[in-house]
Amino acid sequence: MGMSVQEIATLRKLMEYEASRKEPPTGFPALPDIPAGRYVDPRFFELEKEHIWKKSWLFAAHIDEIPHPGSYILWENAGQPVLIVHGDDGEVYAHYNTCRHRGAPIVTESAGRKIRLTCKYHGWVYSHQGELLSVRDPEDFRDFDLSCRSLISIRCERFGNLIFVNFDDDCVSLREYLGPIADEWEEFQFDNVRLAARHTFVLDCNWKIALEANAEVYHVKSIHPHTVAPALDCRRNVNTFYPNGHGRMVAPRPAGANSAIKLSEEKKLPEISTVGEIARTCTQSYGIFPNWVSPLGERAIPPLLFWPISINQTLFEVWTMAPDWGDAPAPDYWTENNGECLNKVLREDTEFGVWIQKSMESNGFRGVPLSYQEARIYHWNQEADRVIGPENIPRELQVKQVMGEEWVYPNDPRVALAKA
Repeated sequence: MGMSVQEIATLRKLMEYEASRKEPPTGFPALPDIPAGRYVDPRFFELEKEHIWKKSWLFAAHIDEIPHPGSYILWENAGQPVLIVHGDDGEVYAHYNTCRHRGAPIVTESAGRKIRLTCKYHGWVYSHQGELLSVRDPEDFRDFDLSCRSLISIRCERFGNLIFVNFDDDCVSLREYLGPIADEWEEFQFDNVRLAARHTFVLDCNWKIALEANAEVYHVKSIHPHTVAPALDCRRNVNTFYPNGHGRMVAPRPAGANSAIKLSEEKKLPEISTVGEIARTCTQSYGIFPNWVSPLGERAIPPLLFWPISINQTLFEVWTMAPDWGDAPAPDYWTENNGECLNKVLREDTEFGVWIQKSMESNGFRGVPLSYQEARIYHWNQEADRVIGPENIPRELQVKQVMGEEWVYPNDPRVALAKA
């Protein structure tokens, strides 16, 4: 599906509007300061663990990691041990990696393949779907109903070849969660991209510090003067706010400029033929609440994921997914020497994050005043409070809900301003 001709035309008009404006759009609210404690207060970190990570759809795996029936991986990025398995019926399932007998792990290897899921402690056997099939010495259990002792399963759904999980049994479907973004993503053929690279790094900063560096272009001229800045027309950047805290930025590349992230052998790689004009001529990047950021283009889908290890440490995952590259080396957009280190652009962001963390821990950090250019960060924080529940958040840590529905897609007062 992708963007219609009308949507592309509207985006182009909005780019010119953004370049010409002398102040924030008429009617756009003044954004109150983000409280400092949302980055450094253990109370807020615990609220994130209890609510955000347990109630959101989280990108966990690619089908290439569990390609065959019985293939599984152990996934623990969200602080819970999760067993993701390719079922013998072709579906993908997620269960807590916890036997219903004495709480032992079902698997201890990070990946593998099993005809049945057998706990190595006492030999209880489960199906890929999580059903308890048998127990050792059943004659020693009285009135024991196997059907009541299935593995505790977790909501698990796919978007193309990508596998998402959600710990909330009552959550909406993944497609409903993505909303209009799911339609916009059709042009990128998520069901045809292979997993080319997946690497992890540990960053010494709060996970939101690292995430927010990818949610605005205000920092580009300072942090990326020779890398991103020449490849991005920051003044023509258009931010879009979607339901559920998601966001998008679209910034055109100056005439003759290449993308800031480019592979030396890129011309030899296959393209996603259905990708449209905007992704081919602009940086088109999406933030999916809570922790996904990804530019999307005709060559690759390369998401960045930010997971909290502690209040001041982040597990940073960098992915590259691309159309089948055949005999050519697998593309990797984010690292050098197959994961030896991050590329220059990401080093510029992440190395400064360590300094931001130290500064935020000082008595001089009192809060965050955001500009209109940084409004996607405020939109994210409003959603965080809705997910946590304002009644659960100490008053001094709350954000005010000042960005109303009139600014959330498909509504956008800027369209009328651009036409005027």
